[in-house]
Amino acid sequence: MSLVRLNIKGISYSQTQNGAYALILNEVDGDRKLPIVIGAFEAQSIAIALEKEIRPPRPLTHDLFKNFADRFDIIVKQVIIHKLVDGVFYSSLICERDRIEEIIDARTSDAIALALRFQAPIFTYKNILDKAGIYLKVNPNKEDEEQDSILVDDLIAEEIETGAVEQDGFIDKSLEELHTLLEDAVNNEDYEKAAKIRDEISKR
Repeated sequence: MSLVRLNIKGISYSQTQNGAYALILNEVDGDRKLPIVIGAFEAQSIAIALEKEIRPPRPLTHDLFKNFADRFDIIVKQVIIHKLVDGVFYSSLICERDRIEEIIDARTSDAIALALRFQAPIFTYKNILDKAGIYLKVNPNKEDEEQDSILVDDLIAEEIETGAVEQDGFIDKSLEELHTLLEDAVNNEDYEKAAKIRDEISKR
């Protein structure tokens, strides 16, 4: 079976499962998206790995794993999402130490959080993408290609910027105040708040 490489498109709050998030993976050489429901902790860990401005004062669990692996010369070469059963994705870490390759079973959310830290590529099999991949597009019947290519996850990001941030009262703050609040949130390990402040700063 042929492998298809995936990139991380973004993370959004899941509208269907309370307290869960939707991780959107994008087919590298195509238009399909692979949405995966993950928990809040894993979403936070992935978001921190993606966001260079937020540096936790202490290592998170996935950072600890990375530090441990580095100390013992273990490399995560790639992540493969290899199975889909009843809506649950199963993944493997392809690791190497002393030129010996090992395959380790992992939850997909953990595997992706580690792939980011090791800068390892993420793959899935073509049959899984054929089964679970979707085209996230708005107004698919319109002739205008630019209108046709608007992605739903872009709209979700816009909703987060205009909705969640405003209700937290950040919209009235100056940029200097926002940067101070961002630093305080990171120091207090309130990464959800930090992400909202970062979004408000980026919007401006």
